[in-house]
Amino acid sequence: MSLQSTSQFGSEKLDANGQDELIKNILALTAAVKTGHFDECRDLQDELRPHWKTFFQYLGQNGLEQLPESAETIARLIAQNGVTYNVFADNKGQTRPWSLNPLPLLITPPEWRLIAGSLAQRAKLLDLMLHDIYGEQTLIKAGYLPAALIFGHPGYLRGMKDVKPLGDIYLHVAAFDIARGPDGRWWVVRQRTQSPSGLGYTLENRLITSGLFPEAYREMRIQHVASSYKRLLHSIRTAASAIAGGGARLALLTSGPSSDTYFEHAYLARYLGLALVEGADLTVRDDKLYLKTMHGLQRIHGLLRRIDDEYCDPLELKADSTLGVPGLLQAVRAGNVVMANALGTRFVESPAVQGFLPSISEYLLGEPLKMPSLHTWWCGERAAWKDISQDLHTQVVKPTFGTNGREGFPPVIASLLDTPELQHLRDRIDLDPDRYTTQSYLPFSQAPTWSGQELTPRTAMLRVYLIADGNGGWEALPGGMTRIAAVDPHVVSIQSGGSTLDTWVMTDQSVDDYSMLPSRVKLPRWTESNQLVSSRSAENLFWLGRYTERCESMVRLAKEALVLMSTDQQNSLPVLNDTVSDLLEQHGMIPPVSPDLTRSAALLGKTLIRGLTLRGNNGLTDHIDLLEFTLKAARDRLPAEHAEIAHAMKKILGIDLMVPRAEGSLKNNTRAQARKAISLANRPAIDTIELLDAVGVQLAALVGFQSDRMTRDLGWHMLTAGRLVERMIILTTTIKAFFKHSAVYTPRGFDSLLTLFDSSITYRGRYQRQQDTLALIDLIVHDQTNPRALVCILDQLVAEIAHIPHAEGILSTIPTIDSSEEEVLKIVQSVEGLGLFALQLSDSISHRFFAHAVDRHFVS
Repeated sequence: MSLQSTSQFGSEKLDANGQDELIKNILALTAAVKTGHFDECRDLQDELRPHWKTFFQYLGQNGLEQLPESAETIARLIAQNGVTYNVFADNKGQTRPWSLNPLPLLITPPEWRLIAGSLAQRAKLLDLMLHDIYGEQTLIKAGYLPAALIFGHPGYLRGMKDVKPLGDIYLHVAAFDIARGPDGRWWVVRQRTQSPSGLGYTLENRLITSGLFPEAYREMRIQHVASSYKRLLHSIRTAASAIAGGGARLALLTSGPSSDTYFEHAYLARYLGLALVEGADLTVRDDKLYLKTMHGLQRIHGLLRRIDDEYCDPLELKADSTLGVPGLLQAVRAGNVVMANALGTRFVESPAVQGFLPSISEYLLGEPLKMPSLHTWWCGERAAWKDISQDLHTQVVKPTFGTNGREGFPPVIASLLDTPELQHLRDRIDLDPDRYTTQSYLPFSQAPTWSGQELTPRTAMLRVYLIADGNGGWEALPGGMTRIAAVDPHVVSIQSGGSTLDTWVMTDQSVDDYSMLPSRVKLPRWTESNQLVSSRSAENLFWLGRYTERCESMVRLAKEALVLMSTDQQNSLPVLNDTVSDLLEQHGMIPPVSPDLTRSAALLGKTLIRGLTLRGNNGLTDHIDLLEFTLKAARDRLPAEHAEIAHAMKKILGIDLMVPRAEGSLKNNTRAQARKAISLANRPAIDTIELLDAVGVQLAALVGFQSDRMTRDLGWHMLTAGRLVERMIILTTTIKAFFKHSAVYTPRGFDSLLTLFDSSITYRGRYQRQQDTLALIDLIVHDQTNPRALVCILDQLVAEIAHIPHAEGILSTIPTIDSSEEEVLKIVQSVEGLGLFALQLSDSISHRFFAHAVDRHFVS
């Protein structure tokens, strides 16, 4: 069922009795909030709050009954769009679908004015603090901030002292996690200033929920969010234009597929029209930042970064970082690149800083904070620790310097500890008080969520984003991402299994209907030169093509081998058995020392079947893993359907989807995987062939997506070139093996070679059952209409390479095939030469166009 057909809620007009009945049903479905928490949905008289009553009236009884279907629709859309979140909270590490609950969090206009105005004040205050700390440092000199807290924080970058950011903006975007206390008052829980995450997920949540409940979204006048993304892009581009002289080139810097929020990096880059780049894609020359592209080095004037400060420059910060760009800090100091946000903003995220903000606000702004922070004590101040020590049971203990590294630890809710545990915590703080900050415990409000059977209240915390307008002001994105707890009401964390809600801000003003989609009077004309393809993207796409073709070939070979093992061995001569065993070994599908197919077909079959699902043998599973890696790495350039195909193939084969991450669990996981593979080896060959057929369908779908759902840009040409190179390598190897062992001269071997070339139907249509070696060679070598014929592959390869910039040298090395040659041995020799050429061509493309600043993830 389509999204539209499941979202026509509230279409019937309810009379007063119908509305009363609806409200009664909603109240009956709604569980009570836990004692001590503010109820977002119901008031003290146990009645629905007015805005929630309006929402449910637009939803209607029909919409209420279809909430389970709405949840299913969300799950389907998330799967279709490939919205994922990498979970590293446990030792397994896994990619799981993004979690979104159907019901939104509703914010009234008066509440939003308070939130937006209060947090704009905070964003301005933090930006002024950063100007001062990296400038005159009057806050430290006047005693408003302890020097030990700032200079002892690893997030304070001494190399950025007295460096004024381009555009005079430290924070292009800031995020604040806020929560409502038991009395309904909003409090600031924490602030994010380095590279606040969630903007991409917030947009995806909005697109889904606004489509689920269109009438409520429209009639309740929910404010749109697109203008905020435009404002972010505008503030960065305006600052970068000062050094670009117009036409500033921007990029989004990601840490890559290993990041827990990599989906939104790719999503944001695509939505904002930015190149998605990793550190290895960039280089600094003459204090300027450049992107390594297929066209050569291209100047980058601004970076929207999603990498923490310490990883940005291995020369001056974290020396072992492979995520950053050597020399980036020097380029920033030279005023040649805009960083959003500026480097050196991490220390402001410390919870300890919040304890000093009330007095700093009075000093810098001349006014009190409009929204309070949780009461905070930095234990590094001896007097503060002495005052709060005896009341530690009322506090949440947080790390002063962050949750990562030696200084980090998960926040501790002291009220949940028993007396010995509390004393142990107190003793730890006494030993090293600087590491610890305490904040008053706040029971967060609880928002209604749909849990499958009823409306269940869940503890909620709202993240609000403030965007710099480039003129010294900040505007709040009207909405944000609300996170809700899973089970434990004390822990609001997606890493711990929590979910999210879209945040609907109602407005009593006009609804901003701006869209990021371009609107022009004159139709723009796009050319390949308009799009930059980084060397890394080109490499990922090239190898995506190679791995796609390689997996297809391995599946086809495994099926043919299992068919031979299952048939009458009189029809499978030793020469053919030797050929197939040779090819299986070359593909890494059986170990070098394996049972003889002629004498031990059953044993070799078990070895082959077991090897299909083993890792570490360079076989099918390893290559599906590699295929999945390249699909994820290139997801900013691919349709969403691509991302799920590798996962689907693993599921079909029964491969363990959670690769062990923790070093200590590696041995146990490997043993468990081996036991599982042994059990899979007992599957009958016919069942395995059926599974391989299903995997082949997935690979055919992937090739279809690549052929029909990708723009014919430079990236697509690289992907296609990779697939053609791999096809030539594999098919020339196959021909060589069949002629080397003389298997092609046997009836069954003749048929097997046609099967591996996927050309059986064409041959039989032309020559029926005739076994003619020259006819076979004509079809698989010289036939320009056969996409598996070597001459056709070579012609297509020439056409694809012609699109690659500066590829004249490569084109000059491409050999030709003499279609008039009829001597079989000479043809086979020329085929072997084509295989060597294809290997050399792959190396030439790699050395000429790809960057190898980091270890390669590819297996040739």
